[in-house]
Amino acid sequence: MRELMYYVAVSLDGYIAGPNGEFDAFLVEGDHMVGINERFADTIPTDYAAALGIDQSGGGFDTVLMGASTYAVGLPEAPSPYRHLDQYVFTHRKPEPVDGVTFTDRDPVELVRELKSRSGKDIWLCGGGSLATQLIGEIDRLVLKRQPLLFGDGISLFAPGTYAPGRFERVSNREFETGVSFTEYVRA
Repeated sequence: MRELMYYVAVSLDGYIAGPNGEFDAFLVEGDHMVGINERFADTIPTDYAAALGIDQSGGGFDTVLMGASTYAVGLPEAPSPYRHLDQYVFTHRKPEPVDGVTFTDRDPVELVRELKSRSGKDIWLCGGGSLATQLIGEIDRLVLKRQPLLFGDGISLFAPGTYAPGRFERVSNREFETGVSFTEYVRA
């Protein structure tokens, strides 16, 4: 069965973006980028990967899920940022159609369960924190790209929700000279 993986950059104090969606403080140069390209090349926007000569054909994902705010980061320049993946954007607005992007107001849990039941590669939960909170019970793997930064405020890894502890087990940790670490967890 396909897994839902929440793969995301996060500050030391648990933020995936600043208060207004800023993410430019995250380190995008250094040895950790090799780690991203080795295993998660398919999480790089299609046009950036092409410009850098990164092969995305062997990735572990064929689907990406985003909230409307996460999707909006690339607009208007990249209305279909991950053309190499099936893209789902959760929104209650009715945006103009975009080739390769499915805009939906469906229940995220219902859609993820449907996607998991289909054959294919894993599903990448790109962000943001509110969508991750709605899908918390469906997340099979959590890969945190912990950055050596403190934001102080912003969009949390998970938005406040219902208290319902769920245990994960660490399966790997990789540290880089930049101070970035990739830690992977699976649901216990």
